[in-house]
Amino acid sequence: MSDFSLGSFEEQVLLMVAVLHGEAYGVAIRDELTSRTGRTVHISAVHSSLNRLEKKGFLRSAMGEPTAERGGRRKRLFTLTGSGKQALMDARAFRETAWNQIPEMIWS
Repeated sequence: MSDFSLGSFEEQVLLMVAVLHGEAYGVAIRDELTSRTGRTVHISAVHSSLNRLEKKGFLRSAMGEPTAERGGRRKRLFTLTGSGKQALMDARAFRETAWNQIPEMIWS
């Protein structure tokens, strides 16, 4: 495993940034997580995670242009960096390897 380790919630936030490619901002990420997990996700938790992931170098952000749908307000858009993509690939590889090593007898 490389030095691209992620916490569980960080991994979910990073995945949603990838899923929302080009349209990933705090509220959109929270809504996507809520929709997919069925649990309440607080916006402050999303923002904390986004800040942590940006400090780790897994994300970069930039202010987007104002849009009419948000009353002309600008939003901070997040995108994956190369390190962020590597972190997601490492997390996926870890999970797939572990799942593949579970003995069949455990499911019977």
